[in-house]
Amino acid sequence: MTLPERVTIVEVGPRDGLQNEPGTVATDVKIGFVDRLSRVGLPVVEVTSFVHPDWVPQLADGAEVLAGMSPVEGVRYPVLVPNERGLDRALEAGVREIAVFAAASEEFSRRNLNRSIDESLEMFAPVVRRAGAAGLRVRGYVSMVCGCPFQGEVPIEDVARVTVSLFELGCDEVSLGDTIGVGTVGQVHHLVDELAPQVLLDRLAVHMHDTYGQGLANTLAAFEAGVRIADTSAGGLGGCPYAPGAKGNLATEDLVYALDGSGVVTGVDLEELIGVTAWMAEQLDRPPASRVAEAVLARQRAT
Repeated sequence: MTLPERVTIVEVGPRDGLQNEPGTVATDVKIGFVDRLSRVGLPVVEVTSFVHPDWVPQLADGAEVLAGMSPVEGVRYPVLVPNERGLDRALEAGVREIAVFAAASEEFSRRNLNRSIDESLEMFAPVVRRAGAAGLRVRGYVSMVCGCPFQGEVPIEDVARVTVSLFELGCDEVSLGDTIGVGTVGQVHHLVDELAPQVLLDRLAVHMHDTYGQGLANTLAAFEAGVRIADTSAGGLGGCPYAPGAKGNLATEDLVYALDGSGVVTGVDLEELIGVTAWMAEQLDRPPASRVAEAVLARQRAT
């Protein structure tokens, strides 16, 4: 396997991780989580979402978290917005980077966004345009790139169409999400190879869930194919309501451990990161869903 010399890790635990918690996490805990993650060398920490509270009540306090956190110079703090109203709230909160969330599955788009893929892209157009005019950086998410719980297989042509469309709208970066964690190494490698002639790979990211234990392997496969950015969640926080039994996102420390041992630079301090994961696990009153954190913390307890 040929890996790049350096990669960028986008930490999504405070948003994609906590939005799937069965209960609401206290605002001060969220602030502490973001602040701690900001100090371990992560270049990007996705803070929250400005989706309507009725849809994601776990993140209803997004504005309060943004107001209470202590930004670290050089760290980016994007938030997810679903529409223009979400953008208005983000601008009011002083956000400098946003993300929009699309799907490569027509059926998932209709069930989750209540509109077709084309209609969702039309909804995002003014959001991306206004954000760009305000000087904000914009990221696009494409979910269900390896499979959908409703329609099953998702054609690569559909993934490519949505990905290219998001770039054409003005997104600076697009993240490919295996939302239900069904992808495999060969599938991910083939997907990136198919997209390579159509997009700039240095503006492409992957967002791999670990439902079937393939998140790390799939992320490394994407790196081998030319991608240089990956989304992960400290402690493996997260999940998907459409994937029963899902183990959540690929754990940040699992990826950092693999890359550190392979000589790939991430800028992340693994020991400090595991400390943050242990702290958050205590707040949630359960062990982290991370092999590396579990092993390191067990060793620390034994010595």
